[in-house]
Amino acid sequence: MLNITHNQLNKKVSIDNYKSSKKVFHKRHYRHFNNFLKIFAVIVLIFMFLPWTQNISGKGYLTTLRPDQRPQTIQSPIPGKIEKWYVSEGDFVKKGDTILFISEVKSEYFDPNLVSRTGQQIDAKTRSILSYENKVKSLENQIGALYNEKKLKLEQARNKLLQSKLKVKSDSIDLKAAETNLSIAERQYNRTLTLQKEGLKAVTDVEEKSLKLQETQAKLISQENKLLATRNDVVNAQVEISRIQAEYTDKISKAQSDKFTAESSRFDTEAQVSKLENDFTNYEIRNSLLYVRAPQDGFINKAIKSGVGETFKEGEQLVNIMPSNFDFAVETYVEPIDLPLLHKGEKVRIQFDGWPAIIFSGWPNLSYGTYGGKVIAIENFISDNGKYRVLLAPDLDDHPWPKDIRVGSGATTLALLEDVPIWFELWRKLNGFPPNYYQPENNQVDNKKK
Repeated sequence: MLNITHNQLNKKVSIDNYKSSKKVFHKRHYRHFNNFLKIFAVIVLIFMFLPWTQNISGKGYLTTLRPDQRPQTIQSPIPGKIEKWYVSEGDFVKKGDTILFISEVKSEYFDPNLVSRTGQQIDAKTRSILSYENKVKSLENQIGALYNEKKLKLEQARNKLLQSKLKVKSDSIDLKAAETNLSIAERQYNRTLTLQKEGLKAVTDVEEKSLKLQETQAKLISQENKLLATRNDVVNAQVEISRIQAEYTDKISKAQSDKFTAESSRFDTEAQVSKLENDFTNYEIRNSLLYVRAPQDGFINKAIKSGVGETFKEGEQLVNIMPSNFDFAVETYVEPIDLPLLHKGEKVRIQFDGWPAIIFSGWPNLSYGTYGGKVIAIENFISDNGKYRVLLAPDLDDHPWPKDIRVGSGATTLALLEDVPIWFELWRKLNGFPPNYYQPENNQVDNKKK
């Protein structure tokens, strides 16, 4: 009552005779409440000195321990069109099982006999290589024959040159003899002419000597002509040697040019064969890619591309598959301020979404429904969400994780740190301080050993 009225009923009417007033308006009603406050204060004071385990909380989700065990999408390395599905969503497939069949969408691969035709081209080009090899061998034999023929022709021409030189020597000697005969004939004619003038020789003797002189002169001129002709034969023999060398050099060079052309054609054909063999292998592999197969044992989660006749580009996602054999792990994220407090091998408590749990963050021993984990990897670079990623594996010393959990479901993690009094933890949180810098006991022992 506010007691703002002048008509005060409590002074006119007595309520002391009522039971309720006797229980409430007695003189010692405040003592029980004071006792309660004292007891409560003592309990709170004792509670403040109870131990409290500092922890780092984080939110994450279930994943797998190894990258090859995580859900993956299957892509096609070539563009195509869906022709037939061999599986349905939820089916179990083994490694190598066919998931779907696709067909080509590029015009250069439409020919169904492309592989066999490429093989025929390879056979034809291979036979062409054999023909070029035989042509090269024939040209090598021709070049060898030309060398032998050149050698014989040059030897014949050199012999003729030698004969001509010997004949020049013989004709030179004959010329010297003719000159000597001419000198003798001139002396005899002059002597006979002198004797005829003295009357010792007849005119007929002079005429005979004159005729002999003329014959000797004619022989000398003839011998000179013969010597010149022989010398001309020497020159002709030398010219013939040069002609033979030039002729066979030209023939051999032409044969060698044909040989090099054949070898070049052979090398070019070998390059074409190598390219065709590469295309043949690529076509065979491409044909095998028309059947999209499972990369490992697992379950078909979702068909990203569906229907028949739908086209897609190379590298597009077709099917999502979940491996059947995997090891669970938890991927959680922590604030950058808490990252220095985490170390590999530390114990972590995990609560999975959908699994009932009673959690006392500061008293992990009293919590129920949490599972043990262990830090196995800490990210060195911050993630897109502004936190650091931490990977947790099951703690083998704790009870095993539930079998019915699924990859991708949520999880809450508590990384356990030092034990401190509750009053200290309240004081730390009121002031916004981070937990105490924590070093695992194993690291301290290792530091002592060092």
